[in-house]
Amino acid sequence: MDADKDLSLAPPEIVTSPGEKYRKENRQWQGIPAIERTPGGRLWAALYSGGDTEGPDNYVVLITSGDDGVTWSHPVLAVDPPGPVRAFDPCLWMDPAGRLWLFWAQSYEFYDGRAGVWAMVSGNADEAAPEWSEPRRIADGVMMNKPTVLSTGEWLLPYAVWGFRDKETGEQISSEHNHLPAEMYANVLSSKDQGETFHRIGYVDMPQRSYDEHMLTELKNGGLWMLVRTYGGIGESFSADQGVTWSEPQADVLEGPCSRFFIRRLHSGNLLLVNHHNSEGRNNLSAMLSRDDGKTWEGFLLLDERENVSYPDGVQAADGLIYIIYDRERYKDKEILLAVFEEADVLAGQAVSGRARLKVLIEEGTADS
Repeated sequence: MDADKDLSLAPPEIVTSPGEKYRKENRQWQGIPAIERTPGGRLWAALYSGGDTEGPDNYVVLITSGDDGVTWSHPVLAVDPPGPVRAFDPCLWMDPAGRLWLFWAQSYEFYDGRAGVWAMVSGNADEAAPEWSEPRRIADGVMMNKPTVLSTGEWLLPYAVWGFRDKETGEQISSEHNHLPAEMYANVLSSKDQGETFHRIGYVDMPQRSYDEHMLTELKNGGLWMLVRTYGGIGESFSADQGVTWSEPQADVLEGPCSRFFIRRLHSGNLLLVNHHNSEGRNNLSAMLSRDDGKTWEGFLLLDERENVSYPDGVQAADGLIYIIYDRERYKDKEILLAVFEEADVLAGQAVSGRARLKVLIEEGTADS
């Protein structure tokens, strides 16, 4: 690897007072959002933009809402590495201690064969302008989906080192980016000390994988279920030893148009999956529920039927309200949208709770939050 690519290993600039450069009106494109909610009810959203497409000019921005997503701030923080190093694929997560984590990936140009998962932590994220720890690099690769806390208290993080393969055969192809063959999988990172240290413990080599974007679920029987993005939908694998070894992966067991999805266990014990339903493309973004740990799905609440809606992320509040963020028309309308609903709305397949809000456009700068 060329020496200049080591620039991606240096801590990026953290802009705590982002100016005009980072505002929506000056972005040529935007998307790939993340969302979290603090114990006090403050919402945080992250996305990335910069340049005219996904590439070396990318940066990550944070915005916040103090009124349950009705109004949103201008960017209050930006992660903006220097030169041809980009920040991308942000992830927001509240840990069991009530700390807000901001994760992002960092790479020399679009992808340098190594990338890196970076993180900062805030202990006062109920505030509109919280304090943050210094950024640190915790692993190679990319992590854009939330960690999972096991019943044992162990944290598992789903990260991937991208491997470039033939779309038809799935075989590894010759690529200047295939630098880390031992890590080019859907990997599992573990922390048993609340984020002080992280260690890779296992991986899945999913057939027809596409950027992985995997998520981990602890099942009621104590096993783990990994879902992985594939060219034909979503593949799965199971672990009976807390993520160290995994079953033979099966591709395309769930429908999907080769895009990011979101899965999480709700307070009720049911599983929520947000994905494209009855669709051959990135449309018909829907929420669905499983009462039997993913064997069957029901409800199918249509969140957005339009074209080019994608990349959901979500969180459930203590009172049961579910927040899903997603993007639409990244290069044209450049919309970030919010869907808010209850489990009852999903089961009914329509808004029945009286609290549902769908297709809510997140407009930055409408209020100081």
